[in-house]
Amino acid sequence: MKILISVCRTLVGVLFIFSGLVKANDPLGLSYKMQEFFEVWNFHWLDHFTLAFSILMIVFEIVAGVAILLGWRMRLFSWLLLLLIVFFTFLTGYAYLSGKVRECGCFGDCIPLTAGQSFTKDLILLVLIVFLFLVRDSIRPVLPSAGSVATLVLATVVAFAFQWYVLIHLPVVDCLPYKAGNNIPEKMKAPPGAIPDSTVITMVYEKGGKKIEFGASQFPADFDDSYHFVSRYDKLIRKGNAEPAIKDFNLITGAGTDTTQAVLGTKGFKLFVFEKEVLDEHPGWNKAFGVLLAMARSKHLPVYFITGDYDRLSALVQQQGIAADVTILKCDATAIKTAARANPTLYLIKGGTVLKKWSYADFDRALPAVNELPDQQ
Repeated sequence: MKILISVCRTLVGVLFIFSGLVKANDPLGLSYKMQEFFEVWNFHWLDHFTLAFSILMIVFEIVAGVAILLGWRMRLFSWLLLLLIVFFTFLTGYAYLSGKVRECGCFGDCIPLTAGQSFTKDLILLVLIVFLFLVRDSIRPVLPSAGSVATLVLATVVAFAFQWYVLIHLPVVDCLPYKAGNNIPEKMKAPPGAIPDSTVITMVYEKGGKKIEFGASQFPADFDDSYHFVSRYDKLIRKGNAEPAIKDFNLITGAGTDTTQAVLGTKGFKLFVFEKEVLDEHPGWNKAFGVLLAMARSKHLPVYFITGDYDRLSALVQQQGIAADVTILKCDATAIKTAARANPTLYLIKGGTVLKKWSYADFDRALPAVNELPDQQ
């Protein structure tokens, strides 16, 4: 029995720590996933709190995992873990059974699981945690109380510090489709061998004050002038798996022209500055960016600002007197959130391939890389 308890405790503890650390690498990713759930439930008023929820949940996962491994205060942590796994199982079960959320974000973007896989994982964890809950009185601490408390405090500090670091400097391990080495146009295509959605054209007509729907190849036998056309749409018959890794990445000029292919198809080096929204008219990264812009100008490198806040950024660029040196393009805010985990984020791109990326806090580290580039005149 002791061996079974030790194995279960180790499995649960290690899995919670691992899950927490993977999500701690990109807490914004979990925050966006929470927003997805809140949108489905119409809890939009919680959107402003999702990052705080994300950070706290990640810290709790890591600390709870450590506490289970240490066997410390099992009466308290067995209750907390049981409540947490019941909550997680509800979320993954809802995602799986409703089909409204494709992935739960349990292991972040580094280990994507389908809703069904996540639900199965949580059901297994639920069984293990219920077992630990039932035998909690027989679990003894591994370390003295002072040692356990010190270890848990250290785990808490590390969990908070690591998330603070990646929120400022970008994820340590980049698992996003825009990571260095990826070609953006290729990632915008469906993966090889993918199965597309199966759809049929559905016609909507009105007859006698009632709307009637039927397939484009299955017109009613009595179809005549008494039927009045209303609309047509594609009705999904079977969901495929042909979704590209990068979606909704469209670069639009101020005049409304889609210039995505023109920009990404241009050979040579270029700089992208993703700025989802203008937060400060006098940001601390201005000095380093000013040097980068001077280097780009001398080497004839095009510089593109990609933003969801076009009007404010255009006004700021005019105010700074750099309108002639940069091109401002509009892009979907969701695409920018995936491309830029920090606001702003700088990309060095060759053709359509991402070479390097830096957070606003590391613009000075981009100087040597840009300085080494050849003149593109």
